Amino acid sequence: MTDEFECSRAACRALATHHVVWRNPRIHSVDREKVWLACDEHVDFLRDYLAARDFPVTVREGLPA
Repeated sequence: MTDEFECSRAACRALATHHVVWRNPRIHSVDREKVWLACDEHVDFLRDYLAARDFPVTVREGLPA
């Protein structure tokens, strides 16, 4: 088992340094969150992708425990 996590962007194998927390309000309750991992290069892309769909999204530095 590895302690390193890869970015969730398609075809990216870079080390993840952020987690992008989001939910789809049409199908997820307020307490349901999903997490995508992101490297420094793709964190803005992933956040903007979700925000463009009007999904509540936050970015946190570091990785989930």
